[in-house]
Amino acid sequence: MKLVLLSGGSGKRLWPLSNDSRSKQFLKVLENKNNQLESMVQRVWNQLKSVGLDTSTIIATSKSQVDMIQNQLGFDVPLVVEPERRDTFPAIALAATYLYSVKGISLNEVIGILPVDPFVDDEFFKRVIDLEKTLSSSNSQLALVGVNPTYPSSKYGYIVPEYVEDNYIKVSHFKEKPSENQAEELIKNNALWNCGVFAFKLEYIISILQEKEMPIQYEELLKKYSSLPKKSFDYEVVEKTDKIVATSYDGFWKDLGTWNTLTEEMGTNIIGKGILSEDSKNTHIVNELDIPVTVIGTSDLVVAASPDGILVSEKQASPRIKTLLQDFEQRPMYEERRWGWYKVLDYTKIEQDYEVLTKRICVESGKNISYQKHYKRSETWTIIKGHGEFVLNGKVSYIKAGDVLKIPVGAEHGIKAISDLEFIEVQTGTELIEEDIFRIFMTWEEVKREYSVAP
Repeated sequence: MKLVLLSGGSGKRLWPLSNDSRSKQFLKVLENKNNQLESMVQRVWNQLKSVGLDTSTIIATSKSQVDMIQNQLGFDVPLVVEPERRDTFPAIALAATYLYSVKGISLNEVIGILPVDPFVDDEFFKRVIDLEKTLSSSNSQLALVGVNPTYPSSKYGYIVPEYVEDNYIKVSHFKEKPSENQAEELIKNNALWNCGVFAFKLEYIISILQEKEMPIQYEELLKKYSSLPKKSFDYEVVEKTDKIVATSYDGFWKDLGTWNTLTEEMGTNIIGKGILSEDSKNTHIVNELDIPVTVIGTSDLVVAASPDGILVSEKQASPRIKTLLQDFEQRPMYEERRWGWYKVLDYTKIEQDYEVLTKRICVESGKNISYQKHYKRSETWTIIKGHGEFVLNGKVSYIKAGDVLKIPVGAEHGIKAISDLEFIEVQTGTELIEEDIFRIFMTWEEVKREYSVAP
């Protein structure tokens, strides 16, 4: 059995920590067994390791999330990268063609699909393994994991059973986000929460692509990816499938998609610089800024602060943030990259064709920013912490805290951290966008070979 973790989406419900580049699964707000903060994707990957599934798992994601996944999970995690976001059907199709035509996986192999951010115990993943047997014994096209509901929720979709066999449930239909009264009736009829986990034989999805006259070779599908329908797998496949079964899961499962559900599972009431008065009840502070946040005498409140903004909300009302922000557009002010992270400190438009952008950048020890150049901006770097290697137009120098580096428009440059390296970057130019970058070398090994940088 092979697993595909779906890592996509942008962040609105957990604003201001989540944004278009940092989705909820990357927020380090959960405590692990060592009382260290970890993200949902780190938690899930460690759980997969604990049940021996990590070596048979790939992650399907978008270009904008590659750096963050590599930053949090390392560079050895196998990825299938969408050239653009086009919903779950194209993402699953691309992963299937990768397994089929690149990895040479048999058409009889069972493929499990699950989101990258479920908050569950380890037993859940053992239930996922059972999908292989369920699919075989029922002779079905799709097998799902459904969660036994603990209350009549209107936030989740429901799997409605037709009948129950010894080891699986024949699915009648699905009901998406019913009212609480409808949910009560569904639970009486043994309906399950749909947690987005399912399995099929590789042959099934490949045959669907052939029927739709889509390429089944990975490289060919990549070339035509922009023409694939921007539709969910549920709409494009599940709703048109007759032979669907489900297996039930009785353990703990929770969707941490909103501030009120996420704070319930946080191991501390304060993350970052914060002060919470003793008479504040069920209140959480999550602060990524360098200034303290003080909360006094409140109940059932979440206060979240990041370079993207500040949220103060009653917990039950916090899901409304997505609606309030639907017309709000802003460049991400904080991003994690494969080499570290950066925060936007200031952005100013001096005049019509002249902009200034200031960032604080951290390159983690042993990592490097690509050797690159820009066409529309110059940069000045002031090193404030650590030491490393710097290459400018092929000239190598060693840099340390206190050094100031000037990079003209069009100059080739790169930096590697020998110890954790932080610097203030001031960009000036006519159009300050992330896309204004031409990467010459990605690895420092390539730079060393070209310019004789010492090992």
